Amino acid sequence: MSIFNYNRRKTISVNVGGTPLGSEHPIRLQSMASTSTMDTEGSVAQCGRIANAGASYIRLTAQGVREAENLGNIKAMLRENGVNTPLVADIHFNPRAAFAAAEVVEKVRINPGNFVDPGRTFQQLSYTDEEYAEEIKKIEATFVPFIELCRKNNTAIRIGVNHGSLSDRIMSRYGDTPAGMVESAMEFLRVCVAHDFLNVVISIKASNTVIMVETMRRLVVAMEQEGMQFPLHLGVTEAGDGEDGRVKSAVGIGTLLAEGIGDTIRVSLSEEPECEIPVAEALVNYITCRQNAPKIKSSHYDGYCYEAPSRRQSNAVANIGGNALPIVIANGYTSKYADGCTPDYFYIAEDDAPSNIVPERVILPAECGKDGYCKLFTWEQREVICSTEAPIKFLEVDASTEVTEVATYLNDDVVIVLHSSHINAQGEMQAFAHSFTQAGYTSPIVMRVDYNSASVDDVTLMAAADLGAILLNGNCDGVWLNAPCVDTATAARLSFGILQAARLRISRTEYISCPGCGRTLFDLQSTVKAVKEATAHLKGLKIGVMGCIVNGPGEMADADYGYVGAGVGKVSLYKNKTCIEKNIPTDQAIPRLIELIKSEGDWVDPA
Repeated sequence: MSIFNYNRRKTISVNVGGTPLGSEHPIRLQSMASTSTMDTEGSVAQCGRIANAGASYIRLTAQGVREAENLGNIKAMLRENGVNTPLVADIHFNPRAAFAAAEVVEKVRINPGNFVDPGRTFQQLSYTDEEYAEEIKKIEATFVPFIELCRKNNTAIRIGVNHGSLSDRIMSRYGDTPAGMVESAMEFLRVCVAHDFLNVVISIKASNTVIMVETMRRLVVAMEQEGMQFPLHLGVTEAGDGEDGRVKSAVGIGTLLAEGIGDTIRVSLSEEPECEIPVAEALVNYITCRQNAPKIKSSHYDGYCYEAPSRRQSNAVANIGGNALPIVIANGYTSKYADGCTPDYFYIAEDDAPSNIVPERVILPAECGKDGYCKLFTWEQREVICSTEAPIKFLEVDASTEVTEVATYLNDDVVIVLHSSHINAQGEMQAFAHSFTQAGYTSPIVMRVDYNSASVDDVTLMAAADLGAILLNGNCDGVWLNAPCVDTATAARLSFGILQAARLRISRTEYISCPGCGRTLFDLQSTVKAVKEATAHLKGLKIGVMGCIVNGPGEMADADYGYVGAGVGKVSLYKNKTCIEKNIPTDQAIPRLIELIKSEGDWVDPA
């Protein structure tokens, strides 16, 4: 796959209730109902709203046979109401429910982490190679009857691996790694291929975008090596809500879509499920408009690792490049930056730099005569860059420029500000970074993305997709979001949010919250809001808010603390994957969470 050009990965077509999936078809959008699957009328009403929002598929949880069978009633009522959107049953722990669902819905999602293997206990197991091979045989014995039932009923299968719900068997051999996640899927795919059942979609999800992107890339490579062309479902699990949920989803999903990977997506937000569809649609439309873009000619620099890229090596100019954290540049200055989101540098085009900022953090136009300030040189001003005194010199470079021409104007105090007017701007900017690095140049590169008159909502998704891909691929030392319709405080907050979603710079608490489903044991949206209100002032922590034990502790993956539904009116609290307190009454749960954080030494009082 190419990180420079959008070319849809070729896949086979999979039929899902008459709405086929694969590279010959549009990228399909989907969401998941949050109602109880036993609430037939409530589920029908919500599914209708999801369908009206534009979903191609609707997923509902089926934690048991009773819920799986009731999917048939929900489907019948939907069809009577004129809603023909295919339904997908989500099965997590109960293979018997998968068999029941396969007879009534168009697709069934199973988790290979627990479809055959027992539920995870996070224990280290030991196998000889012979014993491990015997364990693999158990997959075929259990999975083949399910395949044959799906074949009989024309039911598609999604093999859905989640980070944090790998079986103890996989974890013991591969660890909690992308390689283990890929192998968990491949074990089941090999059985499908061996039995000539190809009506299969695969997903491998994580709340950590770095792991999610690396794992999907590794899966594509693994399938290619074994001659498989199954379509892929993309999603960042437990992305959260609001701006943070949209940013994290766009960083992970957008990075892969830009490479042509992905045939159906779900943006998992802790909001009403129909709210997910417009976000997914906007993201898909933004990426796929590059389909007929002029081809960008480039190749990866020597030593670049596609599956798990590391940051390109650059020399340090002050706190830019080298081993420094990626910086944020903002247009203008305000006193209203969100806590932890004050930019590193401020570009002041009007030459009226605030007196309360040290000059070394202010960037002025090159023609400004003030001494002691950083200067921004346009490409037309490049001839005077070497003769101008400034703490740091920023040189604007269009990504279509030949790297050898740029090299003429580089000194130890020059930082490149790279921008592009190409329809695939992030692809062209990454191509320049690779050509520049391949030629041996190590100047720091700040990527500036320009969005002209785009709205705040559109910029949120576009910038997260563009800068997210660039950052995850290791191709820059800083970001500069240039969007006239976005005020400087919002642009700064968004820039820091993208850096945090790419796991490169942590500036605030990260919330790993599930989108909710029929398993959720409390009002998710109000709970997430309450947990945020109590803990948002903390820095650098990851807090999981999970509606049920299915999503916690495993699906919280790398959360520092977890707030997990344990029963009606009950919550359990976790430190990492260890349950610290069980079955706390809901009205006591947040104070007890604060007590737990304090006991671990991670609490600070609000300012």
